[in-house]
Amino acid sequence: MSAPLDDERAARLAKVFKALGDPVRLRLLSMIASREGGEVCVCEMTPAFDLSQPTISHHLKLLRQAGLIDCERRGTWVYYWVLPGVLDQLAAFLTTPQTAGATA
Repeated sequence: MSAPLDDERAARLAKVFKALGDPVRLRLLSMIASREGGEVCVCEMTPAFDLSQPTISHHLKLLRQAGLIDCERRGTWVYYWVLPGVLDQLAAFLTTPQTAGATA
């Protein structure tokens, strides 16, 4: 990171990290991000949890509101994918730049 966060960016990142602070949402994001083809149907995610479908949908809604994923209804089912560049932006924020003379 080249400069400290301003108020607006800090608020956006806090919303993202708050969404990721729940183990269920973290697992959901991981399931979506790791899926070959880049998208997954909610019908495939729900059985992986001991939670009701409305609870899973609530967690997915919070991930959408945080700007991490998006979705599309196709018939009865809803398909989810990670928004392009979002994980790269988080990784860039979390990466400490190497300074001259620093050793790994």
